[in-house]
Amino acid sequence: MNQSKPSVLFVCVHNAGRSQMAAGWLTHLAGDAVEVRSAGSAPKDSVNPSAVAAMGEVGIDISDQSPKVLTPEAVEASDVVITMGCGDACPFYPGKRYLDWQLEDPAGKGVEAVRPIRDRIRTLVEQLLAELVPAGDR
Repeated sequence: MNQSKPSVLFVCVHNAGRSQMAAGWLTHLAGDAVEVRSAGSAPKDSVNPSAVAAMGEVGIDISDQSPKVLTPEAVEASDVVITMGCGDACPFYPGKRYLDWQLEDPAGKGVEAVRPIRDRIRTLVEQLLAELVPAGDR
């Protein structure tokens, strides 16, 4: 990893739910100790309103985010690439650390169904953050 700060890229198909929630959690929990990116292999036009609402309930505003297309440059600039159900659409670059988080897709679901996904993402992000940045360095 680079010496300045680790960088994480969250990738899902639409970059409208899971990856946006994960980026929101990591930004919230790590502050500026980690560089956070998210992208999708086939991005939607806007972030899932249920994901925005579920994150808002825990005080994290992702309403200003917009889905971004996954680029080779984003992958190359990241130390850790976390995929979330994009399968073969997710690019693989040698030398990168990859994690695949098996998470239910929140697309088309109401906020009640998104809450457990949000909470599972928080747990995974907390585990990742503990590996990347020791608590004393945040």
